[in-house]
Amino acid sequence: MSILVIRPQPHGQELCHQLTQHGFSAIHLPLVRFKRGRECPQLISQIEQSQIVIAISQQAARFSHEYLMEQGYRWPEHIRYLAIGQKTAQLLSNFTQQPVNYPGFSDSEHFIKLPELQNLSGISIMILRGNGGRELIAQELKKQGARINYCEVYQREMVPFNAEHMVHTWQDAAIEKVVITSVSQLNFFVSQIPEFYHPWLFDRILLVPSQRIKKIAQDMGFTHIIVVGSANNSDLVAALQPQKE
Repeated sequence: MSILVIRPQPHGQELCHQLTQHGFSAIHLPLVRFKRGRECPQLISQIEQSQIVIAISQQAARFSHEYLMEQGYRWPEHIRYLAIGQKTAQLLSNFTQQPVNYPGFSDSEHFIKLPELQNLSGISIMILRGNGGRELIAQELKKQGARINYCEVYQREMVPFNAEHMVHTWQDAAIEKVVITSVSQLNFFVSQIPEFYHPWLFDRILLVPSQRIKKIAQDMGFTHIIVVGSANNSDLVAALQPQKE
């Protein structure tokens, strides 16, 4: 079975390596690259005014930590740290040397139900994120009375590709399944594919981490969608195992 993996480095290449070890054929298509965000210089002052710090992604944790280390600044011990997913929580915990809680299901809808995020009247919360992204977390926490500040610690840049040439490559490789882990990548990916190839594309089996991405993919035209419940590589590999031929 051949699988197209659409996720950034290093996780995309790591996933391809794991799939190869399990006997799959995998092709990597990284559509996003990351660089430091323009608001990093505000990071220290915002941390010092916050009681809770939330990392949206591993990139948010990593770029924040790199900047703080360059400034000779240590993550404060008195702050409560939270993360959207397990991998992000582990990374942030390593950086802060503090416990970091996260939801069992890695999406915004489950995150806002964490016990630490109830009854937040007067609590200052900083959200570490990239450019753009959803506003759901901030909107819901404001309803709980929290004061929200964003810090854009990294920026995403979409990477164009020769879609017509690549589609022929994927067809020659007999791609059956596509792994994609974010809405922004899904939107960009589909927008780059000529409409002539949409029937072929939408007939692939799509693996996504959440019901939200599934709904968007369905609206685009995908009909065979597997919701993994996580963007972790180990979970993605496990979801593919029953399909192995």
